[in-house]
Amino acid sequence: MTERILEVRDIQCGYDGVPVIHGLSLEIARGELVAIVGANGAGKTTTMRTIAGLMHPYRGEIVFEGEVISRLEAHETIRRGISYVPEGRRLFSKLTIQENLELGAFIRKDRKVIDEGLKRVFELFPKLYDRRRQVAETMSGGEQQMVAIARGLMSDPKLLLLDELSLGLMPSLVEKVMETVVAINRSGVTVLLVEQMVQEALEIAHRGYVIQTGTIVQQGTARDLLDSPEVRKAYMGL
Repeated sequence: MTERILEVRDIQCGYDGVPVIHGLSLEIARGELVAIVGANGAGKTTTMRTIAGLMHPYRGEIVFEGEVISRLEAHETIRRGISYVPEGRRLFSKLTIQENLELGAFIRKDRKVIDEGLKRVFELFPKLYDRRRQVAETMSGGEQQMVAIARGLMSDPKLLLLDELSLGLMPSLVEKVMETVVAINRSGVTVLLVEQMVQEALEIAHRGYVIQTGTIVQQGTARDLLDSPEVRKAYMGL
């Protein structure tokens, strides 16, 4: 493996003192697209929230670019280069697309830098440029997901965390969203994708981790996991 950008080392975390994640470890190399897959309620989102700094592990540590970030708050992890696109999109529904995008660049103070970020995301999502003055709540679910991803890119992240992108989308839109994730990764952004649509996620990932009840139970190349009888039976109905 080339240089690790992220290492999650034996973390335990949860809510109100009750662990949801039990000794979970994973690592991501710079430039990789890695998927964490598993059933709903397995602990995928809790893992992402902990990496993003929205909650902190009870034990273990998270290392980003060689620095321990386990106790940093979310606004501090964004400044380090981690951007989190949460489950359910969480847009500001009464604001326009462009206003939502500019909020994703809150760590940037230079208007020129913000405008350069807008130019980059509009090149990736041309439809958003055409709709940039449209109010977010009037868009379809698929369009809102594109806005959420674009907003996550506005901080120019080194690591993009994508949480359950397929939630509530039609199958045809899921394919489009996955193609967008591949394009983002090819542009040089390292991506960690959490997804309960196991086959779709592994088809675009380089490597994957399978999580069950807060523990990694399988890991390997995406191809190996797609070919695994256990994964095929448990998650693909094959």
